[in-house]
Amino acid sequence: MARNKTKTLRQFNDPDLKDKLTDLKVDLAKLKSEALKGTLKKDAGVIRWKRRDIARILTLMNERTGGQNQK
Repeated sequence: MARNKTKTLRQFNDPDLKDKLTDLKVDLAKLKSEALKGTLKKDAGVIRWKRRDIARILTLMNERTGGQNQK
């Protein structure tokens, strides 16, 4: 999957962002488990970009709510 740009993410509505967020979290969990098993070879750098994409989506969702979801 290609990296997500902020400009394109801003065009998504909230349900689409939530779907994309769950997909990225599932992909990240799979990559992390492969890394722990030692079977992750050429995609080792993908983990960093998945984490950054997750953070980018969470930031956009937080901007839209105006920071109301803070604990």
